Amino acid sequence: MFLICAEPYILIMEYVTYGTLRTFLQTNRAHLSEDPELQSLLTIASYHIALALQHLRSKMIVHCDLALRNIMVNKFPWEVKVAEFGLARDLTRMTSRRSSSSRWRNPRQRVPLRWYPPEYFKNNYYSFKGDVWAFGIVLWEMQTFGTLPYPNLETSEAVMYHICIGHKNTNPEGCRPEILHIMKDCWLEPYTLRPSFTDIVRMLENIMESDADYVDVESPLLLKEEAEYHEARCLRAASVTLEDANTV
Repeated sequence: MFLICAEPYILIMEYVTYGTLRTFLQTNRAHLSEDPELQSLLTIASYHIALALQHLRSKMIVHCDLALRNIMVNKFPWEVKVAEFGLARDLTRMTSRRSSSSRWRNPRQRVPLRWYPPEYFKNNYYSFKGDVWAFGIVLWEMQTFGTLPYPNLETSEAVMYHICIGHKNTNPEGCRPEILHIMKDCWLEPYTLRPSFTDIVRMLENIMESDADYVDVESPLLLKEEAEYHEARCLRAASVTLEDANTV
């Protein structure tokens, strides 16, 4: 929220307790690594990120900078929020969505190469499916506690070449098979094969419901989390979403 007044202008921002999700996972790695519920916690956080991206899709907004460093944590894993819209594009303001994609690439503009899909480097093209690719990278970052994607590659040229020839990040150690499956689906080529965020939300809901079948229902913490989960589902059901059948 902006305060319109005389200079200097003031920007008021929401306070988030734990900063970025990347910093949170790196700082608490030792503790989280020993938590038997770690994969369930990461799944819940992934679900809320996917909900945020589904909402952006319904508003015709492409984020273009989805990364762990741009996700804020107020209460892990139930309050994680997508931030940093400096590269985002509002497609409702563009007269020709497909032709406009070619104008996004500015030689002077820095973009997060390690989170960008191969079609961007090959055809100068970024769509909602590019955000899906980046979501897969975010899942990988979460599983590796904030490790930089393609950690063995040092130069931008090496990263772009690596992505363009079809190489992917290695499977994270300890990652549950269901999340690994979603991760790999996010990196499918051509980009039209990738799931929509509506599909991803549904897949994550199924995983969470499966987890709920095997928990101690007497736990006050889990009962509270279940209530919050169902509240989130009700809110999502009340929102208007669009099918992700078309790309930019």
